[in-house]
Amino acid sequence: MKLFTTLFLVLVISMNCQSQPTGTVGKQMEQIKYNESGCLFTTYKGLVMAGYQGWFTAEGDGSGRGWHHYQKGEKFEPGFASVDFWPDVREYERTYKTTFKYADGNTANVFSPYDESTVDLHFKWMKEHDIDGVYMQRFVSEIKSERGKNHFNKVLANALKAAKKYGRAISIMYDLSGSVSADMDLITQDWEQLQTVFKLFDNKENPTYLRHNGRPLLAIWGVGFNDSRKYTIGDIQSLVGKLKGSNGKISILLGVPYYWRSLSKDTENSTLLHTLIKSADIIMPWAVGRYNSDSYKTVAANLSEDIAWCKKNNIGYIPLVFPGFSWGNLKNDKTLYNQIPRAKGDFLWKQIAGAKMAGAEALYVAMFDEIDEGTAIFKTKNEKDVPLNGDGKFVGIETGLSTDYYLWLTGQGAKWFHGNKGFNAKKPVRQN
Repeated sequence: MKLFTTLFLVLVISMNCQSQPTGTVGKQMEQIKYNESGCLFTTYKGLVMAGYQGWFTAEGDGSGRGWHHYQKGEKFEPGFASVDFWPDVREYERTYKTTFKYADGNTANVFSPYDESTVDLHFKWMKEHDIDGVYMQRFVSEIKSERGKNHFNKVLANALKAAKKYGRAISIMYDLSGSVSADMDLITQDWEQLQTVFKLFDNKENPTYLRHNGRPLLAIWGVGFNDSRKYTIGDIQSLVGKLKGSNGKISILLGVPYYWRSLSKDTENSTLLHTLIKSADIIMPWAVGRYNSDSYKTVAANLSEDIAWCKKNNIGYIPLVFPGFSWGNLKNDKTLYNQIPRAKGDFLWKQIAGAKMAGAEALYVAMFDEIDEGTAIFKTKNEKDVPLNGDGKFVGIETGLSTDYYLWLTGQGAKWFHGNKGFNAKKPVRQN
């Protein structure tokens, strides 16, 4: 009995990763060091992490999904594209030719995260720019199919390997967009499978899987929106209960509407949402499209009150920031190119500073690789260098900025959240 108890305690400590790692969470380290039983990231506090879509595929990448999330109307050719930004693929080990051409007649290539080398490069960029890691998006509507599940499992395998290699935090986020009530059981089953297949909580195998309150953190996005979703707050409440279990074996982050506290505008008017939030560990309100540079000051006034509400109810709070927004090709509407302008990083920094000065302890950046809606911070082509697109166009990084500028600016925000001095409301100036 004594031996069984000892083994059980060792297992619990290893699973929950409560022992502290060597080094400081969020600090850029030359050499990543772990203690014998611990993981590197034991709390979300101090971390600046991005969402990682990982849903793009290309003809010939082995996924069997064609030009998934690049194409429009089953085509990926001039005049038929869902993406507004074009990736800068000069550093990629493997790329894929398209029918798009640059003004000089050269072929424009794209990437696929189905390739291990692609995801490795993305995590390398995160480390180089001091970005702490990513929440890996897992789209419930896509993992219903065998090909979809195969794709996201492959991308996750690539990401877990790269996260370990570069010491980046990683956490899984189920995106409920397009889900129905019956999908809640699918999520539970899929989550159990991931733990087994990928040894998610094995601290030797995945030492950078994010923990909070001594438990692995799982995120669920799409809770409480009033856009006629085919599942209810009650469905999510039941799901959270099953996932956490009677012993609270994981921590839960909920992605909620921006006006969650007042139950207004984008939020379902139901106090059950507040009950659900109080059963979770952290919330992340969805801010994309809720304001632009001119209106930010007005809506951001809610930040301090949101944070105060969460502290009163012992709930963690992670504000979302995004560099800009553009979905002209996705919506086939030319008026939507640069719908929310980036303003050479002024808009992003205004949000980073606003969150920090309101008392936020961490950030969620939307997104690392989202080129469909133009929120990507990773390397994309400058506006003067994008391919031709029939009678439409592609949007690019502003003239005068390097293609890694938004990675760099996000990293400056991360340094501020890590405790570095010298940052304020004025956007930092890049010296090189």
